[in-house]
Amino acid sequence: MQKIHLSLLASLLLSSVSTGVAARDVTVMISGGFKAALEKLAPQFKAETGDNIILISGPSMGKTPQAIPARLARGENADVVIMVGDALSNLEKDNWLLPDSRVELADSSIGMVVKQGDPEPNIKTDADLRNTLLQAKSIAYSDSASGRYISSHLFKKLDIEDKVKTKAHMIQRIPVASEVAKGNYAVGFQQVSELLPVPGVTFIGELPEDVQYVTRFAGAVVAKSHHGQEGKALLKFLSSTEAQNTIRATGMRSVTAELPVKQHDTVQ
Repeated sequence: MQKIHLSLLASLLLSSVSTGVAARDVTVMISGGFKAALEKLAPQFKAETGDNIILISGPSMGKTPQAIPARLARGENADVVIMVGDALSNLEKDNWLLPDSRVELADSSIGMVVKQGDPEPNIKTDADLRNTLLQAKSIAYSDSASGRYISSHLFKKLDIEDKVKTKAHMIQRIPVASEVAKGNYAVGFQQVSELLPVPGVTFIGELPEDVQYVTRFAGAVVAKSHHGQEGKALLKFLSSTEAQNTIRATGMRSVTAELPVKQHDTVQ
């Protein structure tokens, strides 16, 4: 009987050691739009696989050293990248990614915030939005896809480009809502999933549908990944039905179809 107990104990210890060895640290370079969703889903992924997720944040594009393309270019290690789909396509063209590893994850719309306690403007129609921007003392937008759309397309569509150019400012790297919360800007625009987690602001709503720009987020395994199989498992998990409720709760939309042409266009 004692031998049986010892044998069982040895088996349990061996199993414990094997499980520990099998666990991996999956390093994910991620832009802000999908970060809130992954932070919420990471514990569930670890519970199911034993693997830890290590997040490295950075914009999908732009000139800052923290931008994901810049990080990869200077040799920083990553197993997976999750970012704006157009920017991911550029990495694909430059052979940074494992072929056929791309997975579409979610769509993200643009919203607006004001500082908590400030009057809440109306942006339900194009006319309402136009009036709000003309009346605002200052406007902030991001240095990623949503901000490029705001500066190069939205202002033109509303015919206010010349009227707001001196008070509209691009915020690099840090969340736009954090600057609005400090009172540095009157209104701020960014993807809804990046606005909602920031304290000190009031979420006003999404842009009117006819002037909305929806950003597709996608992920892929990095070509030089140390844990490629685990990276593929993570992307499969994030695109699964069980993950979608959490993704939607963070302000994103499930991928149900291809984006309309106007929303798929690259914003330069």
